[in-house]
Amino acid sequence: MLDLKFVRQNPQAVADGMARRRFPLDLPAFLALEERRREIITEVERKKSQRNTASAEVAKIKRQGGDAAHVLTGLGALSEEIKALDEKTKEVDALVSEWLLGVPNLPHATTPDGAGEADNPTIRTVGSPRAFDFPIREHQDIGVSLGGLDFERAAKLSGARFVVLKKGLARLERALAAFMLDTHLAAHGYEEVATPYIVNAESLVGTGQLPKFAADLFKLEGLASYLIPTAEVPVTNLHRGEVLPEAALPVAYACHTQCFRSEAGSYGKDTKGIIRLHQFGKVELVRLVHPDTSYDELEKLTGQAEAILQALELPYRVIALCSGDLGFSSAKTYDLEVWLPGQDKYREISSCSNFEDFQARRADIRFKPEGGKKTAYVHTLNGSGLAIGRTMAAILENYLQRDGSVAIPKALIPYMGGLEALAPEGK
Repeated sequence: MLDLKFVRQNPQAVADGMARRRFPLDLPAFLALEERRREIITEVERKKSQRNTASAEVAKIKRQGGDAAHVLTGLGALSEEIKALDEKTKEVDALVSEWLLGVPNLPHATTPDGAGEADNPTIRTVGSPRAFDFPIREHQDIGVSLGGLDFERAAKLSGARFVVLKKGLARLERALAAFMLDTHLAAHGYEEVATPYIVNAESLVGTGQLPKFAADLFKLEGLASYLIPTAEVPVTNLHRGEVLPEAALPVAYACHTQCFRSEAGSYGKDTKGIIRLHQFGKVELVRLVHPDTSYDELEKLTGQAEAILQALELPYRVIALCSGDLGFSSAKTYDLEVWLPGQDKYREISSCSNFEDFQARRADIRFKPEGGKKTAYVHTLNGSGLAIGRTMAAILENYLQRDGSVAIPKALIPYMGGLEALAPEGK
């Protein structure tokens, strides 16, 4: 969340940042709560001054051997009034916290202005789309012809937007996860973690999914627990409520999980294939870093995600999300978009974001500077390295051969037991 002190001292700057986001900020509601809070605090201070005066008078009367009963009665009433006012202060503070939890992060100065997806500038394009001399097909048709995507049986088991992976594609998913993890551990210095797929509400509040995006989550009936929408949630919250030594920064974790999203509000979008499923695999990269280096770390993180696409020789581009397309918790985001020839377009395969101290403030993740006493909030970053299903879709479409087989990218052949291609069923 935003720093409450900053919001109180700079309400117009916050309003300007939300205007860049095209976010309808109810600043008058916050200012009204702040005015009410000040009124209550002023009244509390006045009552406490009266109580102090009355207490001094009681002490004086008792020293003189008099009866202070009449003053004590008023003193008791003052204490009850102060107690009631303190409760009102807590109520207002709770409303302020609730208001803050619904306000997104401020966009960084280098985040480009824009209203939405159409305004996202391309930073760089890497690789050239392949020229096909035979009909291009979409990944779901290719996967079915390989006998590796079974949507009908998945629907029988779980409903729409699920898939059963079989044969070579089941192995390809496993190979991709292992290749991604091995690359990030060996080449990029990450520590692998394996976390639960079920988290509590506090964890989702910490990373910003709750309370605003409850409709996008799968909640366990009768429990305040949820299936994870991304490994970002459990991995970032590993250090919730902790103070890290400065020497421990940066903390870098890589985690492979299944992710679960209800995709509320996305009906009719990407209903074919494996681009937008309720359950999908992903390798996530999470970094907890020193505030002074977080934007250098964002460039590093983005490059690490790009390295996977480069190793797989998949054409892609990097775009910067404009202020109106920015995720709720992010101050700046780069999206990696892989080329899908069957769709004749680039599609998102990773988002790499710097949240600054927005998540750390919600999750209370701090560090203690060397030689210093005062703690500070870390900056958190995360990015997909990569989304496995979308990587598989990109391989199926970019590596399709004339005979219907799909070549295996060279980097993956060792992970596929030496297999160099996936053949269609019956061949």
